[in-house]
Parts: sequence; structure tokens; C-alpha cells
Amino acid sequence: MDSQADGNHTAVTEFVLLGLTDDPVLRVFLFMIILCIYLVTISGNLSTIILIRVSSQLQHPMYFFLSHLAFVDVVISSSVTPSMLINFLVERNTISYLGCAIQLGLIVSFGSTECFLLAAMAYDRFVAICNPLLYPTKMSTQVCVQLLVVAYIGGFLNASSFTLSFLSLLFCGSNRINHFFCDFAPVVELSCSELSVLTVLPSFTSGSIIVVTVIVIAISYIYILITILKMHSTDGRHRAFSTCTSHFTVVTLYYGTVTFIYVMPKSSYSTDQNKVISVFYVVVIPMLNPLIYSLRNNEIRGALKRNLGRKIFS
Repeated sequence: MDSQADGNHTAVTEFVLLGLTDDPVLRVFLFMIILCIYLVTISGNLSTIILIRVSSQLQHPMYFFLSHLAFVDVVISSSVTPSMLINFLVERNTISYLGCAIQLGLIVSFGSTECFLLAAMAYDRFVAICNPLLYPTKMSTQVCVQLLVVAYIGGFLNASSFTLSFLSLLFCGSNRINHFFCDFAPVVELSCSELSVLTVLPSFTSGSIIVVTVIVIAISYIYILITILKMHSTDGRHRAFSTCTSHFTVVTLYYGTVTFIYVMPKSSYSTDQNKVISVFYVVVIPMLNPLIYSLRNNEIRGALKRNLGRKIFS
């Protein structure tokens, strides 16, 4: 049963995810590509978490946040990609009403947490470069844990607004979501409910998180740039830049994608474009993050070589 009668409305019990394409050849090709990406995502992020946990050289606040960033990426990718892969193999991919609410909540919660983590990492770099003498105090274990708690609670609260809004919606027509996961915008399009505070609230909360975290990141990098330009030593400038480039690359990719999906006017791009950008947001970026940090961070590469060397020669 797709739905049950409820007065003049229809109580939807499941949704149909239309996926990326109907072309059978393209579906097989995309299945192989996205499966490979997912395997690299899981292995890369779990390896990052394990490496940071076992390496004494990586017991710093930046890597503490990076390990949680890797965990968040695993959850975001795992909440969408398996369902997406199934969609390529079956003619009709369904998700229950409750499953849709849970998937939406997970993506929003951990996506918001990633924004907070990236802001915390920018603040960490700001303190390390601009106030190195105060770094042990300003980025103590207690401060790091507090920032982490704020990140997860902030993500949960934002997800709660989305979930509450979703549960308040009434559906009286089609249950076919023109997407590969339960994103909020295409779900709202299916609803016959009038716009209310509950449907506007998610846009306000997510927009506020994006604005606040972008401001923190922007201010941090402005001060970092000013401090680096004042340095007389070329080696000092190079070391300072090298500690920031990985994070800045991740921030640019993540916020560029999020802005395109959630901030730009919907009339400026099509549903198909939104799907493609969403693939980049929930599938590709979680794979790129550990690769960016491992390729551009000397400390991670060094820790990886040392730990691999111990395993080989032990």
C-alpha cells in the first residue's frame, strides 16, 4: 500500500524515489562508478580515523576535528549511497514514510555538523598561526570537546526543524520524489499543505548556520592571511600556508556546493542540475576530503608512512 485514506487527504506510507536516470545502460555505468566512489569513501575516511587514533604525531586539535569530519562524511554518504545504488538495480525503489524522515534527518544533522566542524577547524588554524603562544590554552582538550558538542547539538537541532516540518506536511497526490534521496525541497513539492511557519523554519535555521559558520571561517582566514603576509621568513610563510590549504580546499568545495543547492534561487537551475550537484555533495565530497588531507598534509603522509613501515617490518 502506498497510501491510506484520511478524510479529504491521503496519508502516505511510502515514497517512490525516481533516481538519477531511466536509461538502463547509464544506470549500470553509474552503479559501477558510484559503488567504487562509496568503497573509496568508506575505506579512506575509516583509515583517516584509525590513523589519527593510533598515531602519536597526530594528537592535535586539528586532527581531532578531522577524525570527526571523517566520521560525519561516512554517515552522510552511508545514509544516501546504498539506497542510490539499489535505485540503479530495481525498477521501482521505495522508501517508507518513516525511512524518508530518518534519511532527511541524518543528512541535515550531519551536514550541519560538518559546517560547524569546518568552522572549528578554521578557528583552530587562526589560533595556531595568529596566537601560537596562547594555542595550548585556547585550544585545550576541554575547549575542543566543547566545540565538538556544539557542532553535534547544532546539527541535531537543525535536523529537528526539518523533521518536524516534514511530519507536519500533508500529501494528497503523487508520492513520487523526483530525486535519489529524500531531500526536503522535492518532498515539499509533493505536499498539498499550505506554507506555514514549520515549512519556512528549516530554511531559516539552515541559512543561519551557513551564514554564521561562513563568517567565522572568513574572519579566521582574513586574520590568517594578514599574519602570513607580515611574516619575514619565506619558510614560515610556506609552513603556515601548507597547514591551511587542505582545509581551505575542503571548505571551498563544501560551501560552494551547499550554496548552489540551498541558497541560489530554484528558478536559476533545473531539477536535473540539482540532482547532479547533490551527487557531488553527498557522494563525491565525502570521498575527496580524506584524499585532499592525505595528499596535501605532510604530517598525515608522514604518520601513514611510519605506521605502514611498522606493520611491514614488525
